[in-house]
Parts: sequence; structure tokens; C-alpha cells
Amino acid sequence: MSTTPVPPSPLSRPTAAGAVTATEAPSPPPPPAAASLVVRGNLQRDLFRLGVVPCAAVALALTGWFTHNRLQTLEAAFDAEGQAVARQVAAMSDLSLYAGDLPALQNVASAALRGGQVTRVEISNSAGVYVTAGPKNESLAQLRMFSAPVTLREASRASAFAPAGSTAAGDTPIGLVQTFRDTTAYTHERSRSLIAGIGIALVALLAAWASVRHMARTVARPLRRVSRTVAALEAGHFEVRCDVVEGGTRGTHELAVLAHDIDRLAERLQYNRQVSEERVREATAVALQRMAEAEQAALSRARFLAAASHDLRQPLHAMGLFIDGLLPSATEAQRPAVLRLQESTGFMGVLLDDLLEISRLDAQVLTPAITRVSLAALFDQLDAQHAPAASAAQVRLHWRDRGLAVRSDAAMVQRIVGNLVANALRHAPEGGTVLVAARRSRAGVRIEVRDNGVGIAPIHQGRIFEEFYQVANTERDRRRGFGLGLAICARIATLLGTRITVRSALQAGSTFAFTLPPARKADVAPPEPAPVAPAPLAGLRCLVVDDDPAILDGTHALLTQWGCEVECVTTGAEALARLSTGDIVYDAVLCDLQLAGDADGVEVIDAARRLQPGALAVLVSGATGPEVLQRLRHGGVTLLTKPVAPAKLRALLTTRRHAPRA
Repeated sequence: MSTTPVPPSPLSRPTAAGAVTATEAPSPPPPPAAASLVVRGNLQRDLFRLGVVPCAAVALALTGWFTHNRLQTLEAAFDAEGQAVARQVAAMSDLSLYAGDLPALQNVASAALRGGQVTRVEISNSAGVYVTAGPKNESLAQLRMFSAPVTLREASRASAFAPAGSTAAGDTPIGLVQTFRDTTAYTHERSRSLIAGIGIALVALLAAWASVRHMARTVARPLRRVSRTVAALEAGHFEVRCDVVEGGTRGTHELAVLAHDIDRLAERLQYNRQVSEERVREATAVALQRMAEAEQAALSRARFLAAASHDLRQPLHAMGLFIDGLLPSATEAQRPAVLRLQESTGFMGVLLDDLLEISRLDAQVLTPAITRVSLAALFDQLDAQHAPAASAAQVRLHWRDRGLAVRSDAAMVQRIVGNLVANALRHAPEGGTVLVAARRSRAGVRIEVRDNGVGIAPIHQGRIFEEFYQVANTERDRRRGFGLGLAICARIATLLGTRITVRSALQAGSTFAFTLPPARKADVAPPEPAPVAPAPLAGLRCLVVDDDPAILDGTHALLTQWGCEVECVTTGAEALARLSTGDIVYDAVLCDLQLAGDADGVEVIDAARRLQPGALAVLVSGATGPEVLQRLRHGGVTLLTKPVAPAKLRALLTTRRHAPRA
């Protein structure tokens, strides 16, 4: 058994040891792009031109040639007959003309008229002989003249009476014969020949047109069906077919083959569509199942966060009240520890507030109040808020509003820009710069927050808007945030109908930007006047309703320290009884949402609004579930979320001055 050696591939080359190593062959150059083929009109018109134009040219050429020959034949025959009559009369009148026999000449002329070929005959010579026969037509337009010279024959020449000096026969004419033929019949015959030629040409053209039209329809109809089938397939109707069948037995028609291929393609597409729909149904069922599981998990997480938030806020609220009450009376040795406790409760409060914000955004209980916002005023407020932090971090903070205004929710825009500025200050290097600028763009007003910090790697840019995701805080230092700021900003931006974009690179800083609809600066409402200095709380009558003894004690101690007159109850029934007596007019009613038993704090708030409309009715709760937030939003209830900062509570109470006693 012999084997044939296989030559090495052109993609490999032998080495010194005889081994073959792969090498890269140069890729062939791409084929040149073909020029576009321009097609105009349609196939039926092209077939019509292809069939009719040659047939018309041939028919017109042949008809013209035959008609021309026919007219030439008629012309020659007409002239030959007229000339023959003139010669015949000349031959018969030579002797009579020579002898001057006028009656004989008249008889010859009359005999020529009786033949019917000419309408008038004239015989004359130079000696003054002039004989005519036939009517004299005034108009010579319809007559054609033929002339023939009159010469002596040989017999006449031999006569003794020949004049002296005569020459041989036929050398010198002795007279002239003129015959006139009427061209009317000839003109009619010529017209009939022309009409016959034109008729033949028209018949030929009509036959060619009918034949080509039939042929064009035969070709165009299957093509139109194929075109309609392709259009239906493009529209998604894969059940449509061409229905073009071969009718002959000789060979295979190309259009039938094309239609058959289109039908096979339609069948394949229909099959693929059925398979795809089946797969889509299966994938949709799986996706719906996973979506339901994800929604159930989200609801479970929301319920867990709501329950955990409420359970954590209750003791945290009490701790904050007690710590704020202990701080003024703490000794110098106790004060650092109390401040640490206050800082820790503050961090926990910030975390719970962020979780509450996430829950409120996910529950869609926030509705933007769209107004015309001046960016100059907004940037001034943010500058006053973040200037101390920028100075402490030795970072230059610049604001450029360019006199622009937007249409949006002022508080939400301030929250987004504030969080972005806080992040930029946190990550900017010492001596760095943070720039907040606004500029016009095609989509509206673009607000950018730029820093020259360490930047964000591309691998992290897609996740920085997730909850609790921090790039450079693996040790989870709470002083560097909790990883919820950008998540809240992204949700607020979605609520405002925009999206936060990030452009960053390592050691090249970061730029966060979002776009808002523009507004004219002239339409921006003037800033509200500064609030009046808060009134003292001494003598303010407060009713506190809560089933937690620790919260009651802490709230009572704090409000008493502020000079308020405090009355505490633990049940909703006691609160309703105190409100309905009418003996005491309360300035503020602070009620928990979840009271002992089945009592509901919202009912107490509603009763306070109804029985004592002058009192400030505030619901204090640690519940942050979406259902609770939606319920409170629809009821228009003023809510303080536990833990309540004492400064926030004091600021709220100062809005109600002490009412005069009854």
C-alpha cells in the first residue's frame, strides 16, 4: 500500500529541524465594491419597449419601402402612357402637318381624345399651323403635359415634293405635339396606396403590441405574485404563497422555479417562526416566573425593611430624646461619651433615613412638584450647605449657573446635586477642585458636577448606582457614607424623567451629569422672604400619644426642658377623650402610628383635626412600608420619621405659637 506525500500547507513553513510551524498568511485584499446598478421603470414596460420598438421599426421600414416602390411604379406608368400617346399622335400627323392638311390633323387629334388617355391634344409647327382638340382647362394644376416632336418618315423623304435643303428623316422636326393628362385619378390612386401602406403598418404595429402585451403579462404576473409574496413575508405573514405552477411539459420555466424557491423560503420562515414563538413562550413563562419570584423577594425585603426600620427606630428615637436631654446637664467627664452616643445615633438615623428614602422612591409615593427653578438660587443654597465641608477638606468649590433656569422639582434637584457634590468633596484630593456648572444643550439644561480626584475604573462605573456599593470603602467606614447616596440620586432622576450619566477614568477625575427641561429666567418666581425668627416654646401645650414608656419619658423630659406643657397618654381612647372634652386647647398633638391593641394613630390625627383644628397634628412613626407611606400621602398627614432629631422637632413646634388660655 503506497501513500502519496502531502505538500506542506501554504500557511506553514518548515523549520531547520524539519518540523512545521504555523505562520500567518497575508489575508487577501477585500473585493472591490461593485457599483450600484440603476434600474428605472418596470419589467412590463421594458418588455413592451423590447418587443414593440423593433417590430415597429421593421414594419415601418418595410411599409415605407413597398409604398415607395408602388408610388414609383404608378408614376412611371402614368408618364409612360402620356408619352406614348404624344409619340403616337406625332407619328400619325407628320405627313398631314408637312402638307398643311388641317382637317386630317383635326381627325388625328380627335382620334387621340377618343382613346380616353388624354384630355387635350395640341399640334403645331413653326409655319403657323395650330390644331387643338379637347376642352381648354383654365387651371393647369390638375394637368400634366407630354410633348413629342413631329418628324418626316422615309417615304415622305423620297418624295419629289420634298423641300429644298431638307435633311435625313428624323434629323429635323417639322412640328410639335403636346398632350395633356388629368392627374385626378392618378392622385386618388396614389392616396389609396399611401393609405393602404399606413393601414398595413398600423395593423402590424397593433399585432406586435398585442403580442408583446400578452408576453409582458405572462412574465409580469408571476413576478408580481412573487413580489407580493415577498412583501407579505417581510410584513410577517409567513403563510402566504406564490401559487405559481408550471403549465407546460417542455423544460422548466425560470419564473416557476423562482416562485417555488420563494414558497420553500416561506415554509422555512413559517417553521422558524413557530419554533421561535414556542421558545419565546417558554422563555416568557420562565421570565414571568422569575419576575414573580423577584417581586415576591422585593416585597419580602420591603416588609423586612419596614419592620426592621420600625423596630429599630423606636429605641433609637428614645435614645436620641434621652441623649439630647442629658447633654446640657452632662459633666465635663461625661460630655465626650454623650457626644459619641449622639454621633452614633446620628449615623444610625442617617442610615435609616436613607433606607426610608429608598422605600418611598420604590413605593412611588413621591410626586414631583414641577416649578420653574433658578439655578443661581439653588446653587447659592447648596454653596452655603457645602462650603464648610469644602473648606475643611481644603478643596476649591466653584459654581457656574450662567443665569439658567429649569422646570423641575427644586427639592429633588437640590437633593441630587447635593449628594453629587458631597461625593465629589469626599473623593477630591487635598487642594483639588470641584466644579458645578450648568450649560445649554440640545436636550435642555445640562448640570455637571466635576472633580479631579482618583476617578472610577470602568469596571465599577456600571455598579456605583446600586445600593450599598462603594468602590473604595471595603472597611465600611461609616464616616465615608453607606453607599446609598447615588442609588437615591438615580431613583430621583428617574422620577424627574432624566438619567444620571458618569464619565470617569482612573487618575483623571469624574464627571456626573444630568439634563433637565429649560425654563426662562423671567418666569422664575422670586425667592420667598426669610422666615421670621422662631417663637419661644415656653407654655406650648402638647399632647403626646405613644405606647412605649421610654419614648413617653424621653419626649416628656425634652419638651419640659424646652418649657412646654406636656401631657402624655398611652392609648388612642385616652387621647380621644382628652381632645373631645374641650377644657384644654392643645397647640400640638404628637401621636405614634402603631398604638397598643388595634388602635390606629391616623384616627387620632383625624380626630385632632376635627375636634381641635387649630392644633398642629403630627404623626410620629418608625414604619416605612410602601403601603403605610401611600396611605399617609393620600391622607395628607404630616409625618415625622423616627428617630426624630430634636432640632427638627423643635423647628416644627415653633411654627405654632402658644395659644391664649381659655
